[in-house]
Amino acid sequence: MLNVAQLMTLKPVSVSPDDSLAVVKQIFDHVKFHHVLVVENGILLGVLSDRDLFKALSPHIGTAAETPRDLATLNKKVHQVMRRKPVTLQPQAKVMDAIHLFNSEGVSCIPVVDSNNRPQGIISWRDIIRALDRTDKRTEP
Repeated sequence: MLNVAQLMTLKPVSVSPDDSLAVVKQIFDHVKFHHVLVVENGILLGVLSDRDLFKALSPHIGTAAETPRDLATLNKKVHQVMRRKPVTLQPQAKVMDAIHLFNSEGVSCIPVVDSNNRPQGIISWRDIIRALDRTDKRTEP
């Protein structure tokens, strides 16, 4: 049985709780992942998803209808919109533990932390689907 350390993404991107949403928007605009970890002094404080960012920003940013008030939403701080105390797993947790949390908690990523709540990686349901797809291809005749 696989454990999450075998499937997790190492070195997930992290931001500070005092970073602006403009910083997070810049990250999401240039990468193909959907979550950043919020870390302070090496300790996980929360998670911010692209959906959380989308909900916090004005829909008029970058359009002809944009106003200074819309742009001000980019100045909000990460700690104002992040999900605090996210569900986490340790690296030795089984993939089935992650699947259970995805189903019961309604999350789409799980930070993987050590016993001191220091991020080691991140696992998403996509990581598990990719692993199953690779496993299935190896067992085909």
